This record gives sequence, C-alpha cells and structure tokens, in this order.
Amino acid sequence: MTFVEMGLAEPVLRAVTAEGYINPTPIQAAAIPAAMSGRDLLGCAQTGTGKTAAFALPILHRLYGGGASSGESGKKSRGFRRIRCLILSPTRELAIQIGESLRVYGAQTGVRHTVIVGGVGQSPQVHALQKGIDILVATPGRLEDLRQQGYIDLRAVEIFVLDEADRMLDMGFLPSIRKIVKMLPDQKQTLFFSATMPGEIAELADGILHNPERIRIAPVKQTTELVTHSVYHVSRPQKSRLLATLLKNQPIARAIVFCRTKHGADRLANQLEKYSITTAALHGDKSQTARQKALAQFKSSSPPVLVATDVAARGIDVDSVSHVFNFDLPNETETYVHRIGRTGRAGATGLAISFCDDGERGLLKQIERHIKQTIPVETIGELIDPPPRTDPPAGSADTAEGDQRTPREGQVAGESEQPRGQRPPRDRGPRGDQRGQRGDRNNSGNNRFERRPNERNPRQASFGQVGQRQDRRRQDPQAPTDDRPRKEPRYVSSRGRE
Repeated sequence: MTFVEMGLAEPVLRAVTAEGYINPTPIQAAAIPAAMSGRDLLGCAQTGTGKTAAFALPILHRLYGGGASSGESGKKSRGFRRIRCLILSPTRELAIQIGESLRVYGAQTGVRHTVIVGGVGQSPQVHALQKGIDILVATPGRLEDLRQQGYIDLRAVEIFVLDEADRMLDMGFLPSIRKIVKMLPDQKQTLFFSATMPGEIAELADGILHNPERIRIAPVKQTTELVTHSVYHVSRPQKSRLLATLLKNQPIARAIVFCRTKHGADRLANQLEKYSITTAALHGDKSQTARQKALAQFKSSSPPVLVATDVAARGIDVDSVSHVFNFDLPNETETYVHRIGRTGRAGATGLAISFCDDGERGLLKQIERHIKQTIPVETIGELIDPPPRTDPPAGSADTAEGDQRTPREGQVAGESEQPRGQRPPRDRGPRGDQRGQRGDRNNSGNNRFERRPNERNPRQASFGQVGQRQDRRRQDPQAPTDDRPRKEPRYVSSRGRE
C-alpha cells in the first residue's frame, strides 16, 4: 500500500510527496489506516521506524476535515481555536522533533500547532496558546505548569497521543500522565506508542484504551544485528585518553558518546577539548536554547561528536551516526539497546564501542545475556599522548617548590629550613610569670593556657583579671563587673528621639 492508496487528505498527501516518500514503513502501513478510522491504537515499535509520521499524518488528515468529529475542518470556530489534539512527549528534543514533523506535513492544511517544553521562557508559548491552536505538543512538566496558571483548557481534546510511554515510566512521569488523562474528555481517540511493554506500561494502556487496534512491528533485522559491537577493558583514568585516540584515528561521520551522569558528560567534553577534539554536551541541566544549539551543530557535523546522557539523547533523530561510544556502561540492559539504536537506523550499519572498567564487568555480562551474544574484546594499542599540563604561574598557591614559599617571620628568604630536631627552642618567656597572673582565680597554677591582654585593645582583659572581677562579684553582688564607670541608661521614644 502506498500513501496515495491510504486516502490521505490532499494537502497532507502533497506534503508527503514533496518530502520524497512513496511507500510507508511497516508501522506506518499498519497504524495510519487504523488511526484514520478513529479507533484507539496500541503500537509497539522501535525508535527510528517512522513512528512519528504514523500518528502525525492521520491526525492532520482528521483535523483538516477528512474525519474530524467537530466539523471545524481546520478553520477557526467563533474566532478562536480550542485544543483538539494533545501529544505528550517525555523529552524536549522529541517534542521539538514532533513539532517539526507537524510543520512539514501540515504546511498546507491550515492546522495550527505549538510546542511547549521546559527550559525556556513561557511567554512565547503563552502567546501561541492565546492565539488559538489545534494541536498541542508538550512535555508533562510544562503542560502542568501552564494548565495550573489557566492558559490551557483540555476539555475539547478529540485525539490524545502518548509517545514513548516506556520512557515516561523511566523518567517518573506516570503519576502526571494519569492526572492529565483524568482531565481529558471521555469521548476521545487515544494513540499509545511504546518501544517496550513492561508491566506498568501494559497496565496504563489497559486503563486508558478502549478496544484498541494492537500493532507490534518486528523489524526485519534487530538493531543489535545491524550494529558491530566491541568492548575495551580499560581502567577508568585511561578512558578519556582511549576515547580521544579512537576519535582521532577512526573515520567518524558522527559519534554520540554516552555518559551516566550530567557532571560526567561536562567533564568528558572538557577533557576532549584538551585533546583538540571539538564536542557538544547535551544533558538535562542545559538550557533549552543551549540544547537546541548543540543538536543543530551536531546535525551539521560541526562538531561531529556529541557527549550526552541517556535522557537527553532519547528522541534524537539524526542520520548517519556512524559510532556510538558507551563511555560508561548503563545500569540497565534496555538502556544499552536504546543507546546503540542511535546508529544502525533504517537498515544502515554502525559501530557500538563500549569501555568497561573493573567495576563494570557485571554490567557487561548482563548486556551480553540480553542481546544474546558475546561482545568481542578489542586490544588497546598505542594511545596518544595526554594533553600537556599547564604549569601554575610563579608565586601561585599551586607552586610546590620550597624556595618559592613565603618565608616565616624571622627567616631569611631563600634560607633553607633546618630539620625539626635541630631547630633552636623558641623564646616563650618565663612560665612562672604567666602563672602568677592568674592570682586568686587559680591558686594551684596548673592551667597551661594564658590569654594575654590584646595590645590593640587595652580593654580586653586577661584570664587573671577576669578572675579577680569574679571574686569581687562574689563578695559584693552589687559591684560592677568591670572597672569602667557605668553610664546612665538612655531611653528612646517611639519616634526615635531621646
């Protein structure tokens, strides 16, 4: 079946043809007719199989007029458009990618859409909502924020799409999803997509879908079969040096390097910069503007290396990724499959290279059991020289030379210190005089510590003087606690005047 035979609305079909698409992918061929008919849909397919178009095309078809229940046909109703389709995405990058697909395929339909995500200012998003839209693409967090502020009304939603449901589970969004579903009308079409189907996702699908069309697409070849796997057993301190060697010596079109943490991604990007390897870092702490810039640069292969965390990289749709490096092995085997899914897409081949230190050998065995193959071990060859260390400036705190230390008081600059056993004793003064100052406070004279009067502040008393005052206080409770004359109290009125 071709796109022409599916009966898509003419403006949608023209946009698809202009993009050069003739035959749909398996997930598109199965999902588009079911979605166009108005049935609920449960689709299970891997990333990179054309899943976005599988729900974007029938949505545009229905809202344009080829089956919209409200009969608005993409035109304004009473001067204002209400949200008729809600698409939820787990990550900002995936939401933006969906919005771009809607822009391309719906350019000639007159159907409006907008994307609301966190990490950027909400003013432009609020402005777009106030103008009226037909399709809202959102991440759960920003959707909830704007809804609580009264900018979003979901009572007119006709189509609800939940994309990457398994990733929603990984990121802890399921409570938010259930809360959002309760705000939607009962009479609606639901399109539910997930790459995997764990128990909690299956339970969620059963709760929100009504007699769905179930579609499970098994690709001709599994992603793991299209990718050549290899692993290096390397100590953690040598990982960055090995990575720099491979990036410099192998022909790489585009490479994604996966780290386990945000801090690790930033640190690795800085280390690669010292090897004169330009990189871009992508993780959740980056602002949305910085993330979009890094992704745009990576798509243009300038730089060709992207250092990312798992959450940030989910939904990245970039062609010609030749290498995936697992700088840190993932804690879950499913994450390994998602990582290497960035390469070997649409039938292409790729390389997945993993670094394994002594503490990650258990994770490696779990991955091998999951993909049902033993990953070949590569031998580490000659590594490139580490980057030169920058010497600290002369006289800085980092300088460790003895002749550059600040001499002690009484020591001649440049004069070497004597060993501790050969140093002359310090002149500490007669200890008997110090004990005598304690006077009446401590007749035993066993207190070793002495607080001498401060030369800069003559009023500060020594321990002996304080003891004398305390003795006078015991004899005469009305006696002042110090030798200074007491002043009369000063009273200040409520107006601040005496």
